[in-house]
Amino acid sequence: MAQAQDGYYVPHQSNWPIIGSVGMTALVVGIAMYLEAMPIALWVLGAGALIMLSMVVGWFGDVIREGVKGLYSDQVDRSLRWGMIWFIFSEIMFFAAFFGALFYTRTLSVPWISGDDPATSRLLWDSMVLSWPTAGPANAGMEWQPMGPWPLPTINTLILLTSGMTLTAAHHALKEGNRARLITFMWLTVALGTIFTGLQGYEYYEAYAHLNLRMDTGIYGSTFFMLTGFHGLHVVIGTIVLLVITLRCMKGHFTPQSHFGFEGAAWYWHFVDVVWLGLYIFVYIF
Repeated sequence: MAQAQDGYYVPHQSNWPIIGSVGMTALVVGIAMYLEAMPIALWVLGAGALIMLSMVVGWFGDVIREGVKGLYSDQVDRSLRWGMIWFIFSEIMFFAAFFGALFYTRTLSVPWISGDDPATSRLLWDSMVLSWPTAGPANAGMEWQPMGPWPLPTINTLILLTSGMTLTAAHHALKEGNRARLITFMWLTVALGTIFTGLQGYEYYEAYAHLNLRMDTGIYGSTFFMLTGFHGLHVVIGTIVLLVITLRCMKGHFTPQSHFGFEGAAWYWHFVDVVWLGLYIFVYIF
C-alpha cells in the first residue's frame, strides 16, 4: 500500500457520521420497542441495521481508498494508531462499568438486602436469603437455573483463544511476506469468530428454552445477558472487520512495512478475547 511521506491529509467533509448517528438511534429505539413488544419494533430495528450497514460500507470504503491511494503520511498513521488506542480505552471503560455493576451487586447489594444491613433488609425484603446467583427476592416468582461453564462457554473460550492464536500467526505471516499463509490463517480466524457467535446464539436458546434464564430473571438474568450480549455484539463487529481485512489481504493492500489496518483489527480482536476471559471467570465460574 502506498504511503505519503509529507503533509497531513485532511479528508473532505463527510455525511457518514450523521448517517451513523441516525442508524444507531434507530437501533437503540428499535431495541427498546422490541423489549416493550411494540408492533413496529422489527421495522425500526431493520431500518437502523440497514442505515448502519450502509454507513459502515461507505465509510470503510472511503478510508480504504484513501489508504490505497497513498494519502496517509507517517503522521496520519500515528494519528490512526492513537485513535484506535483511545477507542479501545473507551471500550475498556464501557465493559468496566458493566463488570462494576456485577461486582457491586454481588458484594454489596445482595448482602445488604439479605441481612448484612438490618435496616435495609427490613425495609426492602426481610426474608431474602444470601445467595449467588440470585434472581432477587422469591427468585422473581419463577423457577430457573444459572448458566454453568460447561460445555458451551468452555468450548467458546477455547474457540476464541484459538482465534487469537490464528490471528497472531497471520500477523507473523504478513510481516514475513508469506501471503498464502496469511490468507489461510485469516480465513481460519473469521471462521472461528463465526462459530463462536453461532454457539453463543445456541447458548441463549438453551438459556430460554431449558433453563428458564431470561432477561427478566432478576439481577442475575439482566447482568448475564447485558455482559454476554454486548460482548457477543463486539464479536460480530470484530468478525465483520476481520472479514474485510481478509479480503484486503487477498487484494494485496498490506505490505510487511505498512499494515496498520490489519494491526488495528488485531488489537480489537485481542481486546475482545481478554473481555471474554473476564466473563468466563466472573460470570460462568464464580
